[in-house]
Amino acid sequence: MSTSAQHSPSDAVRSGETVTDRLVEANQRYAADFSDPGMDARPVLQVAVVACMDARLDLHAALGLELGDCHTIRNAGGVVTDDVIRSLTISQRALGTRSVILVHHTGCGLESLTEDFRIELEEEVGQRPAWAVEAFRDVDKDVRQSMQRVRTSPFLLHTDDVRGFVFDVTTGLLREIDPAE
Repeated sequence: MSTSAQHSPSDAVRSGETVTDRLVEANQRYAADFSDPGMDARPVLQVAVVACMDARLDLHAALGLELGDCHTIRNAGGVVTDDVIRSLTISQRALGTRSVILVHHTGCGLESLTEDFRIELEEEVGQRPAWAVEAFRDVDKDVRQSMQRVRTSPFLLHTDDVRGFVFDVTTGLLREIDPAE
């Protein structure tokens, strides 16, 4: 497993490259040995995973997933927003997924923000964002809210297999959240 300790932005700066340059070079090495896996866009396991964008979450490794197993939808907090519903709707209606797994995590940055973040942005740039920050204080409660948003969406065909979890960033374990609590 590679970590940020092995790849720091300062390494790229020292050689006169940007981090993006380094990533594009890594892609060239990857593509040199790449062969088309011949997969369909439909996930083999018919599951969509909605998770936080936090760099500490290696979802495929944590869930034992392989390339082609799932659709992965990530954003700040793993919050079920209108855009997540859009992606899940396409995933289900056009690409055959039937299950939804929601993964929040301990120590999320959204726990330290408030909706005042939008006001601060407005003061800085002269325009308030149209989107909500979706900050939260209680990760379990936010997972329950996200499960409810999926289960009540009129656009989703399959809402009976929706489960939510909190990933512990220090142990790597998932803790399932009971939607009824």
